[in-house]
Amino acid sequence: MKNLLKMMMLFVALLGAQQMNAQTKDVMTKNADGTYVINTKTLTPKVIGYRGATPLTIYVKNDKVEKIEAQKNQETPKYFTLIKKQILNKWNGKKVNKAIKMKVDGVTGATMSSDAVKENVKKGLEYYQKNK
Repeated sequence: MKNLLKMMMLFVALLGAQQMNAQTKDVMTKNADGTYVINTKTLTPKVIGYRGATPLTIYVKNDKVEKIEAQKNQETPKYFTLIKKQILNKWNGKKVNKAIKMKVDGVTGATMSSDAVKENVKKGLEYYQKNK
């Protein structure tokens, strides 16, 4: 009976590790050139802008932010275009540890969306630091 219990506990531990590894692959992958690609869609589903989630794809190479791209979202296109032009490039070229701490101004008229994007960047880069 003890052996059966030990085997069951081992199985549960292995299953948990596999699920954790699968989640990591959903959130972050590493390209052949060493670039980490972080997808915040499953990482930050509760980070909400004006009309919903604002997932991002963050590219990090050599511990520096290469670029950040917006994924499909339900935000007002007029304002989200401004966010893409005025905010997303602010982190480019910054070391990850500095990028996480940056204070970036939002877009006037799109405060909720701007705040959600900034939170996605922060959470995505924190995830990178913990799991690279």
